[in-house]
Amino acid sequence: MANTKSAEKAARQAEKHRARNVALRSRMRTAVRNVTSAIAAANKQTAEATYKEAVPVIDTLVNKQIIHRNKAARHKSRLAARIRAMP
Repeated sequence: MANTKSAEKAARQAEKHRARNVALRSRMRTAVRNVTSAIAAANKQTAEATYKEAVPVIDTLVNKQIIHRNKAARHKSRLAARIRAMP
C-alpha cells in the first residue's frame, strides 16, 4: 500500500501503463500468430499480406519501448525467412 500521495498516483499510473502494455503485447503476438498460421497453411500470398500488417505493429512496440529492438528484429527476420522459404 502506498504511503504518500505521490506514491498513490505512481501506483495508479503504473496500473494504467501495465494494462496498456499488456494489450499492445497481445496485439503483437496475435499479428505474429496470424503470419505463422498463414505459413502453416502454405498460403504465400496471405503470409506476405499478414507479414506486412505485422511489421508496423512490431515496430510500434519498439518505439514505445515495450519490447527490445533486437527482439523485434528477430521476430521480423525469422518470419521473413520462413515466408521466403515457402514454395
